[in-house]
Amino acid sequence: MSIQPLLDTLERLVETHHTMLQLGKDKKNVVIKNDIDGLIKLLNQESRIMKQIEVLEKERQEACQLFLRERGIKSLLHLNLTEISRLVFDPEDKVELRKVQLELSDVLSELKQTNELNQQLIEQALAYIDYSLDLFRTPSEEFTYQHPSGNSGGSNRPGIFDARA
Repeated sequence: MSIQPLLDTLERLVETHHTMLQLGKDKKNVVIKNDIDGLIKLLNQESRIMKQIEVLEKERQEACQLFLRERGIKSLLHLNLTEISRLVFDPEDKVELRKVQLELSDVLSELKQTNELNQQLIEQALAYIDYSLDLFRTPSEEFTYQHPSGNSGGSNRPGIFDARA
């Protein structure tokens, strides 16, 4: 009745999430530098790592179910790590499980903050691009020369002063 397969899977999940965290930090720098090619490269790497996380998450679920079956629990409960730690009776295993749980929690929290920051940076960049495009879309009559006889009496020019006064 060993919890070691679960601990091994959790440690690999922590390592993989640390890799995701580093990619998130790299993504911040790439977004700030406006390096589109670098961003695409990082997104491809993130995609591969997300697939690894999916595989590890399935392994974690299987290790949890195996541990529960070894404890005589036949149902397919989806217990969290705190609930599972209540079923661990070896003090060393319990300490190790708690340590890995805290590591995973910390890296996930930091990853969430990094992703939120990156999302804000990307939204700001998109807002700036949208603003820049709006500048090019404004009606051109305000900025181009028109012969005064082409106006029908009043002035359509924006501004404070009327030069024909």
